[in-house]
Amino acid sequence: MCDDHTAEDNARFLLTRREFGAGAAAAGAMALLPVPANAAEITGRDVTIVTPDGSCDAYFVAPAAGRHPAVIVWPDIFGLRPAFRQMADRLAQSGYAVLTVNQFYRSTKTPFVTQGQGFDDALKAKVGPWRTLLTADATMRDAKAFVAWVDGQKEVDTKRGVGSTGYCMGGPMAMYTAAAAPARVRGGATFHGGGIAADGLIALVPNMKARWLIAIAENDDTRSPTDKDKLKAAFAASNQPAEIEVYKGTMHGWCPPDSQVYNADQANKAWDRLLETFKPL
Repeated sequence: MCDDHTAEDNARFLLTRREFGAGAAAAGAMALLPVPANAAEITGRDVTIVTPDGSCDAYFVAPAAGRHPAVIVWPDIFGLRPAFRQMADRLAQSGYAVLTVNQFYRSTKTPFVTQGQGFDDALKAKVGPWRTLLTADATMRDAKAFVAWVDGQKEVDTKRGVGSTGYCMGGPMAMYTAAAAPARVRGGATFHGGGIAADGLIALVPNMKARWLIAIAENDDTRSPTDKDKLKAAFAASNQPAEIEVYKGTMHGWCPPDSQVYNADQANKAWDRLLETFKPL
């Protein structure tokens, strides 16, 4: 489970810092992400999206001028928060209309964590029941609603494809999005995704029609070394281009800039590969 991995890796990281005195900033402080070259001027707003199961709070940001391919972002277990707003802004500066959703909207509004909060027992007990509502069917209902919503925005070029990204528990959700709306989702990416090689999800790969980036944490690969092979075989069998790589020296959760295991060099490498993956949208 990706939340258990996050707690385990955060605890190890903090112990290492205390023992060896490494790192200049306090754990959980949010890093500033690089601004893209030729960054577009952007405008963002909080939005509410009506789904078959309720009203989802989300953040939408896009270049201030023109129409652009849309990207739907599924956050990690800590949900929609300032770090994911910063990541959405960076993607919008690169020329995309970005919707970052609160996948837990059936249970809570966001943010529900404080800066630097780890996945402790209290948060785990709270989030556990919320996750039970996020079945494959529920996620795919949400995905269809989100795709329909972005397609209705003036900033979105509906002649271009839609991309979907997911982090940790959001990894499977990005894949479910591609399965739910194969006519629209032409690019997908998962970063330290949890459960992305589950049998039920692999069975849906033939329904997808996207180009993929699968960025795997090194310690996730150590735990589940055959996952990458299952994914490579499934995407190859369905003729979907897929760049599947284990990022050396990374721990589960390394991409968001507020993560206690944030790896800036590898996160920026993964970001560059994401932009390359989404170029054809």
